[in-house]
Amino acid sequence: MAIQISTAIAIYFVIWWVALFLTLPFGVRSQHEDGVGAPGTDPGAPILTRMGRKLIWTTIISAIIYGLGMLAYHAGYLSIERLSKLMGMPF
Repeated sequence: MAIQISTAIAIYFVIWWVALFLTLPFGVRSQHEDGVGAPGTDPGAPILTRMGRKLIWTTIISAIIYGLGMLAYHAGYLSIERLSKLMGMPF
């Protein structure tokens, strides 16, 4: 049950991308919420996005999810046979 490095990177990238979209809305304050904003800008525009922190949290979260997934894969919980059986599909 060996996984190729290109497959592992692709899986991690997909998990990382999904985790990024999950972390984007946290901690964002809009101009409307703070009552501050430049004239002519959208009131819903963020004041401070803190993308550096979000990228770090995204990497941490995706590494944990990826690690748990690999542990489950190597333990035999994430195999095609087992997953198709759980879904009631013939293998």
